[in-house]
Formats: sequence, structure tokens, C-alpha cells
Amino acid sequence: MTDRSPLERTLLSVDGRGYGGYKKIAGSHRLGAFTLYVDKVQVDPFAPPSLMRLSVPRVEAGLPEQLVDDRLGRIAVGDFLTRAFAEAAHSRNASGDTGPRSPVSIGTPGQQVLERSSVQISPETVEARIAVELPAAGRKALGKKAVRLLTQQLPEIAAAALLHRSLDAQALEDHVRLYRDQEYLRRQLAEHHLVSFVGDGATLARRSGDSDRPLEQGVVAFSSPESLRTRFTLPSGREVSGMGVPAGVTVIVGGGYHGKSTLLRAMERGVYSHIAGDGREWVLTREEAVSIRAEDGRAVTGVDISPFIAGLPSGTDTAAFSTTNASGSTSQAANLVEAVEAGATALLIDEDTSATNFMIRDERMRQLIPAEREPITPFVERVRPLLTERGVSTVLVAGGSGAFFEVADHVIALQDYRLQDVTGHARRIAAEHSSSGTVSATAPNAAPSAGSSGRIFGSSRGRRLSQDALRPDGKTKPARAKGRDTVQFGKELIDLAALAQVVDPAQTEAIAKAMDRIAEAADGTQELSTLVAEIMDQIHQRGLDVLSPHRGHPGHLARPRAHEIHAAVNRYRRVKLAGGADAH
Repeated sequence: MTDRSPLERTLLSVDGRGYGGYKKIAGSHRLGAFTLYVDKVQVDPFAPPSLMRLSVPRVEAGLPEQLVDDRLGRIAVGDFLTRAFAEAAHSRNASGDTGPRSPVSIGTPGQQVLERSSVQISPETVEARIAVELPAAGRKALGKKAVRLLTQQLPEIAAAALLHRSLDAQALEDHVRLYRDQEYLRRQLAEHHLVSFVGDGATLARRSGDSDRPLEQGVVAFSSPESLRTRFTLPSGREVSGMGVPAGVTVIVGGGYHGKSTLLRAMERGVYSHIAGDGREWVLTREEAVSIRAEDGRAVTGVDISPFIAGLPSGTDTAAFSTTNASGSTSQAANLVEAVEAGATALLIDEDTSATNFMIRDERMRQLIPAEREPITPFVERVRPLLTERGVSTVLVAGGSGAFFEVADHVIALQDYRLQDVTGHARRIAAEHSSSGTVSATAPNAAPSAGSSGRIFGSSRGRRLSQDALRPDGKTKPARAKGRDTVQFGKELIDLAALAQVVDPAQTEAIAKAMDRIAEAADGTQELSTLVAEIMDQIHQRGLDVLSPHRGHPGHLARPRAHEIHAAVNRYRRVKLAGGADAH
């Protein structure tokens, strides 16, 4: 191990020389109370930044034991320290002056509190994992500037962000308490037979379509209908009240721009906890709730969509359906079936992002196109069996059709962002249409409705990946994220834009690394669900570092849900199943 002076001398020796000289600083260096580990040095000024870690002994960090004595506490404290580090790094540039951009990055946490690789708290140390852009002029190293960056600025940032005496102690304690309360409430949802909880006073609207920050002007605070109001007492002693969205089939209705989709989006993001001030701190949804939409053009491999689509004119077997270019209806059917296969307990669906012919078929169309000539059984006819046979609830936004009134357990209406329980009124309307001779939404059609058991949704037939399922010819580099929406896997780009519940590029990077781990583990005998479950269990037991094939800095990672790992594998166009099924 070298001390600080040798690091300075090394950096000064490369000043003005080729950028490759920076490779000499790889290793560990003492910086006062901190140890700097340089795990990977960028190869040139235009390459990804160098990966480094700053470590300080726990006793020196001084974090209160009661805040980090459980897993939830360590996640919350790690999130708080990550934000503190990002703020400290942003406040100064490489010369130590205030500036808009820092060469030091620890990721960009958003409104959600996620388990991250950025700050790790062990019994012995607190460690920040960072990316550092080493200074250059053209392709020459600026060693003198690097001395200031690594030996002065980095310790200052670390001292401001990792030492308890430098932090707002009350804000840290509040952050941990809030996260523990949120996670407790989310765990209570299933026990109380709820899909989601939306707290009274919540701010659901966002500033704009491309911003996740809360709207600040013209806000209408959420208020639950009395019939659905639920109360919880939390571990901190705090009591919260709000709308409990019951398990079953819930339909959200209302005019355009009155807040239906805003409410559903808040519930989608409620699978994660949020920071104080977000407005959705008490919008909490079961972790297994999955947003479903149509996704024209996606690849589908070996998925049983026969409960929804069967008897295609082409004779295609929809019990093991594959295509490289799914239509709106087939893609939505596949998305739904895959979500259930991945363990979804609730589906969140907006008619605005759905294929109409997948969702409903009205009486006029039934008269024009007889049932025996229509291969699609609409979702309105499957939503109840999905609940009774598989225990999967549905929350649906419907603004243009009342077809789901007849099959809904609850109907809630939004007007000017204010909510009413209109279940009774909706049922009367459904009954009037039924008595007037309108065909019931649950009337059978020609599509197969069940096997010999009488069940529509049999037990899930898990798909097994072949041994070379994720090992394409010519793949020599690890999978990697390209922003939030894309994973590069070999030469293929996997489009994740339709996955509304991926909220951070660091989650996408973790998904990419998880795919590489699944590729290594697949042997042709295990189902995809088993392989993903094993990855998630390893993350739970050993942290996100388990996803990286290298020791040291694993990259900027945030924990994804199992559902999004499933979804990424399912969208890979060259995936192969045991038995030979593929999307080609």
C-alpha cells in the first residue's frame, strides 16, 4: 500500500504525458482518514470514467448503530449518504470552485429510495463507490489537476458526505424512519387484502410528462372516499389514513384530464418508497404489482397466450406462441401472461396504452363479426377467471367504455382530481344494459375457454431456457445499459421503454448484469422463474455486488424487481428455450 505522497508524485510524473500514464495509480492509497481504491483506470479521456472507492472505518464515520442495525436501515442510510455525496460533488468542480458539473459521480438518485451499490455499510467500513473523470488536455494527462482532484477534493467530498458529524443528523434519522414505516406499510397490504394504499393529502400530479418531481402550483391533495378509507399505525407511532385499493377488480373512471392516469401512475411507482417531499410518500403498492400495456413490435418466445388468442387463421400454436414482431393484442397478451409467470399478484392497466381489441369487443362488432370468426377473447371476459383461478387482481383505468362495470368489484370516479366511490351507480348501469338485451361482457365466444378441468388459466407452465439461451455467437463483452430504456446484449439492443416501473438507469445496468449471470447459470433444466429467483436471493443475501464478475467497484447499480429481469430476458430476440422454441 502507498501513502498520499507517492500518489502525488505519481500524478505529477505523468503531467503533460500520454493519458495512459494514469494507469500507474491503480491500487490503494491513504488519504487521511480515508482509503482510496482505484479499481479501474479509464483508458483514454473519451472512455467511461475511472472506477474508484473511498472507504472509511465505521468508528470514524460515526453512524448511529440504531440506524444501520437492520437491512432496511442500511438501505435508507446508504441512500441518504449517496444523495449527500452527489450534492457535495456537484457543489464544486475539479479546481475546487463552484461549478455546474463535477468530474466525480456516484449516480443520480431520483424520487425513489432504492437499494444501491453506491454506498456500502459493513460492520467495519463505510464505502462510497464513485466514477471519476481524470483530467486531460486532448490526450495528455493533467497530473497537477489530478492531484487537486484526488488528494484534496475527494477527501473533502467524502468528509462532507460519509462522516455523521458533517451530516444533518435529524434529516438522516427522519429519512430512515420514513423508509422503515413505508416498507412496513407495504408489507401489510397483502394481509389487509389490498393492492395499494393512497394516503390522504398525497400530491400525485407531476410537474410535466418528463419530470418525476411533484407539481407545486394548483395542487389538489388526494382525499379517499369514506367507503375505502383505511388507517394504519406504523412502527414509528405515526398514523396514516387513505384509500385502500382492495384486491379484486377495480375500475378507475372519469373524464379526460381529470387524473385517472395520474392516479394509476402513482400506484405503478408505489412499488418503491419515496423521499420526503415527493408527495407520494404514502402511495404504496404491493411489490408484485406489474404495469401492463400493448407493445407493438416486441419479440415473444414460447408464451401461452391461448386464454386470450386461439384459432388463428394461420394455424399458429398460441399455447407456445413465438414471433419477432408482435401486434398490439398479442404483445399485450404476452406481457400479461409473462407477468403472471413472473409472480405478479396485481395488474395495472390503462386503456390509453392498451390494444382496444385485446380489452373489449362491443355488441355491434359481435353482430358484424360472429364469435366463431374472432380468435381474440377480450380481457373483459378473462379478468374474473384471472382473479378466481390465479388470485391476480386488476386495477384498470377506463375512460371510453363501461364494459368492465359488470365484472368490477369496485368502480371509483375522478373529477377535478377528486375521488368518489361510484360502484353502486356503475352496477345499476350494468344491470340496465344487461336487462335491455345487451350481451354480457362475460358471455362466451368461440375461443377455447378451458381445458377438461374447466379452468381457463391452468397452472403456469414455466419456460425453461436452453443451455445457450443467452449466449449468442460473437458476444465478447458484458451486457450493459444504454440509459434507462435499453440493454445492449451482444449485438442486440433490448428495448425496455415499455417497462414503466424501471425508474433509474442504475436498475437497467443491474438488469444487464443479471442477464449475464443467468446466461452462465442456464443449463437447460431450470425454468426462467427459478433462475431469476436465485439471482434475487443472491442479491438479498450478498448485495448487488454479486451481479458483478469483478471484485471492487461493481458499477453504478440499483436493485431491479424480478419482474423487470424476466421482462428483459423475454424481450431478447435471440433467446432460446429448451426444446428448441425461439422467436424466429
